[in-house]
Amino acid sequence: VLIFLQQYSQLILKLQLSVLRCQGGKSLALSPSGKHSCCRRCSDVATVKSFWVLFVSQPVSEPVDCSGQSQRVSECCLCVRPTASHSTSQLSQKLKTTYKASTSKIVSSFKATTGSRALCQLLKEYMGHRDGIWDLSVTRTQPVVLGTASADHSALLWSIETGKCLLRYAGHAGSVNSIKFHPTEQMALTASGDQTAHIWRYMVQLPAPQPPPDVSAPCEDDQDSSDREEGEVDGEGPCEVPTVRVATATLKSHQGVVIAADWLVGGRQVVTASWDRAANLYEVETSELVHTLTGHDQELTHCCTHPTQRLVVTSSRDTTFRLWDFRDPSIHSVNVFQGHTDTVTSAVFTVGDNVVSGSDDRTVKVWDLKNMRSPIATIRTDSAVNRISVSANQRIIALPHDNRQVRLFDMSGVRLARLPRSNRMGHRRMVCCTAWNEENQSCNLFTCGFDRQAIGWNINIPALLQEK
Repeated sequence: VLIFLQQYSQLILKLQLSVLRCQGGKSLALSPSGKHSCCRRCSDVATVKSFWVLFVSQPVSEPVDCSGQSQRVSECCLCVRPTASHSTSQLSQKLKTTYKASTSKIVSSFKATTGSRALCQLLKEYMGHRDGIWDLSVTRTQPVVLGTASADHSALLWSIETGKCLLRYAGHAGSVNSIKFHPTEQMALTASGDQTAHIWRYMVQLPAPQPPPDVSAPCEDDQDSSDREEGEVDGEGPCEVPTVRVATATLKSHQGVVIAADWLVGGRQVVTASWDRAANLYEVETSELVHTLTGHDQELTHCCTHPTQRLVVTSSRDTTFRLWDFRDPSIHSVNVFQGHTDTVTSAVFTVGDNVVSGSDDRTVKVWDLKNMRSPIATIRTDSAVNRISVSANQRIIALPHDNRQVRLFDMSGVRLARLPRSNRMGHRRMVCCTAWNEENQSCNLFTCGFDRQAIGWNINIPALLQEK
């Protein structure tokens, strides 16, 4: 027995690999050298906060998820950089080829209806980023354009109708993690892994619209779609368009990755959320730090503001989200929502008195702001949920999943549809974010993912609700 243990321990020592964990991610990267890592949310080369040794029974050369939380490899955070000679595109592809999420065969919601069908049409694909797209948003002023934030350190503005790239913002030195537009002016707010948030102005001219391609397909319910072949995404490189490189204002008070940012009602203040476990409130005109919102026990993942009131909700890896009330200038109250068992990836306001939260625990919960003890509805899914969005007009929740699916639910937890995904349409990798376009009846839902593309969809909402 002693001889066996001695030989086994020697074998294990030969196979030991240094494990690097990014300060804000849920992925673990195994690097044989243990010296280099690249964080998709941070700057190009990340400062790794934690080191420890993992013993495995076989060599591992690709990033894997060793957290024990799931069997998937998350693309949210790390890629391995064994040598300095590897290019950024090679590193991106190396991470992406390891991601093959396995969809478990469980019912997506205990309240799901059977046999529901609605017409969901893929209208346009927006391709031009060199890396995964974390976030997207639609302008609230004319002209209405789509904005995307990517790990390739850039934000792009697109013509919704033609899919043409109109403008590129290249002022950040790290991954651009979120993008939001001013409610009344042509200004954008971006958050980045370079520990800053930027406010910048844009001017775009829309090209002549083109007819959409005929690639419509019915939404799916519980049927599995065939996957595309893994490989490079079709499309050209970064678009040759006017480039903005200088921000109007730079917000620098955070000590970690700025993961999200949003405008408060009126557009005179902004809020930022960071991996330093704090959210900051700034004056737009002076870039002055007004408040630092602390209380979360782990890194923040998202922040969102109420459309008509001075309310802010922040999400965190500590399994909670917090509601901050700034309606009374003299009193800044905070309420803590507990109900998830894993990272809360996003929490968003609805037009009414509700907050909808999504989590890596594969659930989405609907909360009433007047009764915060327990959710009024719970949606159980088969995959981790990323940045969700709620249609203001119809109150439909769009859920982007790690397993490349996008599902639609109503506020009571009834599943309405699943967007089509096959070998010729849909996302190839993890879907990171969804955004509704309330002003356009044609292209009214957008999704983006780690396959470096954003997709514009037409959701036939009347037919969808009728089949409910």
